[in-house]
Amino acid sequence: MDKKFVEAINVQLNFEIESAHVYLAMQNYFAAHSLKGFEHWFQIQFREELEHAQKFMDYLNSRGERVDIRGFASPKNEFASVLEILEVSLNHEKEVTKRINNLMAMAIELKDYASVSFLNWYLNEQVEEEANFSELIEKVKMGGPNGLLMMDHQLAKR
Repeated sequence: MDKKFVEAINVQLNFEIESAHVYLAMQNYFAAHSLKGFEHWFQIQFREELEHAQKFMDYLNSRGERVDIRGFASPKNEFASVLEILEVSLNHEKEVTKRINNLMAMAIELKDYASVSFLNWYLNEQVEEEANFSELIEKVKMGGPNGLLMMDHQLAKR
């Protein structure tokens, strides 16, 4: 594999681990505010991000390349509202989408079709992630305080 592309994948897999910690901080914000459904939903987000990182690691290992685990900044732990958390999350997922698109562009340019095939899963996943957060934002905006408690109950079923 092209060394610059391997480096770009390593950057992304570390960003996925960082994303997991972003969602872990949010999960614990909800735990502290007794919003168990939101806590549960963000716990699943946390786990999914670790799975995304693991898929990148497995892919690099399967191609005989070296995984390089790095550090990252501490995530934000305090928020003004549920709406703020959801908007921050949507913006974060948009950044992930941009990064995956950049990886795809590199893979296409390098004619690394195995990587193109691999990255297609992430492209589809990002459409789902952005749609989920957009829907939650709209529901919070429409529902008000009472709607928030109903949503919390629904999210516990995820």
